[in-house]
Amino acid sequence: MKSLQDTIALNHGKPFPRLGLGVFQVEDGDTVIKAVEEAIVLGYRHIDTAAIYDNEEGVGEGIRRGLERTGIKREDLYITSKLWNADQGYDSALAAYETSVRKLGLDRLDLYLIHWPVEAKFPDSWRALEHLYNKGRVGAIGVSNFHIHHLEKLLVNAMVKPAINQVERHPRLVQNELKDYMDRNGIAAVAWAPLMQGQILDEPTVQAIAAAKGKSAAQVVLRWQLQSGWATIPKSVHPERIRSNSELYDFSLSEAEMAAINALDQHLRVGPDPDNFDF
Repeated sequence: MKSLQDTIALNHGKPFPRLGLGVFQVEDGDTVIKAVEEAIVLGYRHIDTAAIYDNEEGVGEGIRRGLERTGIKREDLYITSKLWNADQGYDSALAAYETSVRKLGLDRLDLYLIHWPVEAKFPDSWRALEHLYNKGRVGAIGVSNFHIHHLEKLLVNAMVKPAINQVERHPRLVQNELKDYMDRNGIAAVAWAPLMQGQILDEPTVQAIAAAKGKSAAQVVLRWQLQSGWATIPKSVHPERIRSNSELYDFSLSEAEMAAINALDQHLRVGPDPDNFDF
């Protein structure tokens, strides 16, 4: 891991950036436009949004401004969005994808995910995503918030294996069993809420490591994510934090420091359990 442009290989689709910008709960309009634009200027190459975030139009404008300021090409970016639960099913998923692409102002997405495993619908949704992939309408397809048993159910009839599974992951929810399963099946792991929505930053173990490294607590946790073999998408709208979150490549954590952070695991979530959600 040498730079912000570092990528991981997927089982299909182009290489995936290890670090991206998430825009969950970022208001559409100037706020998200400026965050996305600034991230691209700073060197981020992955932007992660979703239909339910209701900010795809602003994300698209931020992408256009970022491309204009940097002179890089659209194909140098990796843009992800997600299929919302109310749109799951075969025909509705196809329509929802086209709506997301239109709002973003793009020809196609690099990655499209099933946002949550809606039990009665996600197999049909996956068939729709496979259709989009096979027709060349999307670069790669994957899932989000899938437990092992959801993945097992999906893989029984899947013609295309998910490229990634994006799940909640931070030092209080290490997810080693899920990661081991995904590694065995060639599914890349992506962490959302990588900083536990800020709740992990006051943890004494993290602060002690940060002090020893001369880094912030957030930088230490994000470096832990990357060294654990996870890609991740920290969220911020503040330019200084967007920059700080990217400054992860001039230090590393020792085996003892990695183990100390892993030992903070309490199987504790800040988001819903994928086996028990009602939206």
